[in-house]
Amino acid sequence: MLDPAFVRDNPELVEARLRSRGIDPSSDLATLAGLESARRRLLPQVEGLKRDQNAAGQAVARAKKAGEDPSGVFAENKARGGRIKGLEAELATIDEQRDALLLTLPNLPHETVPVGASAADNTEVRKWGTPGEFSFTPKPHWDLGVALGILDFERATRMSGARFAVLMGAGARLERALINFMLDIHTVEHGYCEVEPPFLVNRQALTGTGNLPKFEDDLFKIAGDWDLFLIPTAEVPLTNLHREEILDGRLLPLKYVAYTPCFRSEAGSYGADVRGLIRQHQFDKVELVKFATPEQSHDELEQLTRNAETILERLGLPYRRMLLCTGDMGFASAKTYDIEVWLPSQNTYREISSCSNTESFQARRAQIRFRPDGAGKAQLAHTLNGSGLAVGRTLIAILENYQQENGSVVVPEALRSYMRGLEVITPAA
Repeated sequence: MLDPAFVRDNPELVEARLRSRGIDPSSDLATLAGLESARRRLLPQVEGLKRDQNAAGQAVARAKKAGEDPSGVFAENKARGGRIKGLEAELATIDEQRDALLLTLPNLPHETVPVGASAADNTEVRKWGTPGEFSFTPKPHWDLGVALGILDFERATRMSGARFAVLMGAGARLERALINFMLDIHTVEHGYCEVEPPFLVNRQALTGTGNLPKFEDDLFKIAGDWDLFLIPTAEVPLTNLHREEILDGRLLPLKYVAYTPCFRSEAGSYGADVRGLIRQHQFDKVELVKFATPEQSHDELEQLTRNAETILERLGLPYRRMLLCTGDMGFASAKTYDIEVWLPSQNTYREISSCSNTESFQARRAQIRFRPDGAGKAQLAHTLNGSGLAVGRTLIAILENYQQENGSVVVPEALRSYMRGLEVITPAA
């Protein structure tokens, strides 16, 4: 959530940065300005009446001490108390309206983010690896996996509907190998603390990360009296680990990693991405989340992104890092790098991880604070998140980049110990 004081004091800057994200915030900002004006009118009245109430209390004490009748002062106090109660109720309503509106506004882009309208305006930061050359026409993963007997979309559709998949045999083992490989690298080498969080979270948790109230249609809600949702990403429970807590700033940054299944309805998705494993309603992901000070957070974003890139390098998968423009960033992000892996069948790079610094946007919603030296005034922390990596998309990249002309797939050397020594996936594997 944006800082209401910052919005109040910098209306032109806030409007310009929100417009750079492709939205017209003028109506919302005008409403916020009106609410802020009402707050500034009511606050002095409440404070003045409370001062009068305190002074009247002292007058009652003096009257009693002097043996005088304080009933007149009591009557004034009662009437004044009623006015205070009424004004405080008005203030509470204004604050609720202000906060509800602020919850619908996206984060402000960091000053280093390029201004642009769409993915076409993103900036390439770096590339790693050279896409392989094939002496044959490379197949898409949905053909490769089915032919190998490791992917089954037809049976998944019969039991669950479109955009689900069943992984079989070596495919299921490869998915599990990737999960364990990623967790081992991130915990042992990169120093993240592994967490197994709940896969169901409440409305407050999703509001804290920015998924609610704006994106409820993209979530799977549990039926009945449960006010719970299936997690769209482990970012949600990991970020909420420290909701409404004050952290010791001397311990920051805190670094967490979790494997979870993820669930997204993504009602607006369409086109080529709904074929195969690219955009499923249920998918596996290893997620990285950090809590940092404002001074640390952008350096930590660079490190988090490198941590995710390391996985692709160990697997020998060509990729590029893209700095997203203002019009292509996620709702909560102040700055995002997308890591895109090479897919031969599409002859292009496709997103496999988004690494974002949300600065204090999520921390303000979830009230995650820290004391710089373990003491003193608490400040809002900065939160960061990134896929380290999306497991299904990594499996796609392996199938397509390591495919052979006979339809088999070579297992990357880094994964063979996780695959019980299996070197090549064939229909008989």
